[in-house]
Amino acid sequence: MDSPFPGMDPYLEHHWRSVHHRLITYAGDQLQAVLPSRFRIEVDERVFVAGDVDAARSVYPDVHVVDEQRASDAQSAAGSAATIARPVVIELLDEPSTETYLEIIDTASGNRVITAIEFLSPTNKQPGDGNDMYVRKQREYRAAGVSQVEIDLTRQGDRSLVLPMIQIPREHRTLYVACVRRGWQPRKLEAYPMPLQQPLPTIGIPLDASHNDVPLQLQMLVAQCYVNGRYDSGIDYQLDPHPPLPPDDNAWIEQLLRSRELRRPS
Repeated sequence: MDSPFPGMDPYLEHHWRSVHHRLITYAGDQLQAVLPSRFRIEVDERVFVAGDVDAARSVYPDVHVVDEQRASDAQSAAGSAATIARPVVIELLDEPSTETYLEIIDTASGNRVITAIEFLSPTNKQPGDGNDMYVRKQREYRAAGVSQVEIDLTRQGDRSLVLPMIQIPREHRTLYVACVRRGWQPRKLEAYPMPLQQPLPTIGIPLDASHNDVPLQLQMLVAQCYVNGRYDSGIDYQLDPHPPLPPDDNAWIEQLLRSRELRRPS
């Protein structure tokens, strides 16, 4: 079953980790098929700690807590094999998180990275390790003259932490957005507005100043993710998507889902 939405399905954000992996894989395959022969796609990853930003950030405990009675029993068992104390098992709030992204490599220039392509995750747009690492990588790319393509299909987090939203005219700020910064034109920003009500665009992926852009068909990627992931069986369209949508978008969704007989009148 296809998604009922003409563009990005806002319910997919609930399944973002799975969707993100699929988008990276399918985008890499789509681009590799149209890249000139001197270029190739590589998938890279960053690993960081993800969890409650208000909680303790340590992955490894500073103090080991054990059952004192069992430890005492072990110490008093002279001449016998050592008895291991029973620890108190604690679930940590933080967990290592891995995010993948794409890099276009120019094999004719010593395998230099020329373009980085990111599908932003909520962790990129929230204070914490994920945002810190992402912003640091942004700076490294700019300093090296690497073009950046940043595609934001999620609503959680503060987009302005990683994208220059204040430079995009207010009338062009939409629910979803993609931004392109060319390595050889660092003072120019190309923004692709993506309203909820419209199909996602085909965007231009820059290579270098001597090559034409290659197309990345975002709508095809999302449709492929939806079908191959069988997300239709895991989404309850009777419920409102999370995080909440603006009132106008919510009213449009209500009408759309009723017309597709996926939501009953309340």
